[in-house]
Amino acid sequence: MNLDLTDDQEALRGALREFFDKESPPEVVRAAEPLGFDAALWRKVVGLGLPAIAVPEERGGGGSGFVELAIAAELVGRSLAPVPLIEAAVATALLASLPGEAASAAVAGELLATTALHPAAGDVARLVPAGAVADLVVVLRGEELLAVRTTGGPAEAVPNLGAMPIADCRLDSGEVTVLARGAQAVAAHRRAVRHWELLTGAALVGIASRALELGIDYVLERRAFGVPIAGFQTVQHRLADNATALEGARLLAYKAAWAHDAGLPSAGTLATMSLLFASETAVKTASDSLHFHGGYGYTLEYDVQLYFRRAKAWPLVAGDRRAAYAELPHRLFDVTEG
Repeated sequence: MNLDLTDDQEALRGALREFFDKESPPEVVRAAEPLGFDAALWRKVVGLGLPAIAVPEERGGGGSGFVELAIAAELVGRSLAPVPLIEAAVATALLASLPGEAASAAVAGELLATTALHPAAGDVARLVPAGAVADLVVVLRGEELLAVRTTGGPAEAVPNLGAMPIADCRLDSGEVTVLARGAQAVAAHRRAVRHWELLTGAALVGIASRALELGIDYVLERRAFGVPIAGFQTVQHRLADNATALEGARLLAYKAAWAHDAGLPSAGTLATMSLLFASETAVKTASDSLHFHGGYGYTLEYDVQLYFRRAKAWPLVAGDRRAAYAELPHRLFDVTEG
């Protein structure tokens, strides 16, 4: 296993870092709240071809893989870009993996697609990521995988701490197409959820990375008893612990992406592990950086609170982390789950 980025991947990272630094400064992030969506920025992201970068070329996509998507997701997290790149990329890849022409509009960027992470309860899919801005929602109901094309506009957003455009989506709110049935439908949906986990894990790495930078910058400037608080041992130890955990989270995120590209049977389990560890790392790092700011950290004027709120909220869309931890031992001994 070699997780070093290729020259092309390094070039992609550099180009996207420059793009998101320019197009998604904190002012843009704040202006997009509370919905968490900037339509103008989304059009630019679509123009770059990012939502379809992992779709095979024969289906009209970029022909790259999930390592490239993880690079993009990490930079989305680092900049808190108010665009549903992860959700659209996952749904587009899912649609492209199935027979039929449902993927063509999503791959071309003509519509914004997303996936409900949890099976529908009756005729409602609860807390769908990007459900408040999506044109099409892929939902698993029983053993049917459905594409719901909204006709009356996206659903109303559910208020949340992380400024995410999540929404409850009704299956009777638009045109419904059956994409797959039976075991194929269940397996395709499970695969999409794992893709969402690994990309969200990468985005949380980006959140933790920038939150750590904000904390370091502040403690180097803040003085107490006549010296910078960066010289205090307890501050140094916490920063060192956060930096160490961050590198572990990044390694796990890219290992999960590499495993999916390599088609390894352990890829799904690695995706869940990545999400769980990156979630803990992002919350701890953002929380420590916020506390280094003292009372200032909680005020809207300081950027660190933007990262703290999203580090807490973004992973919750997946559900109860304790249940995921309890399930992991079973999956680790049955790597055929994917």
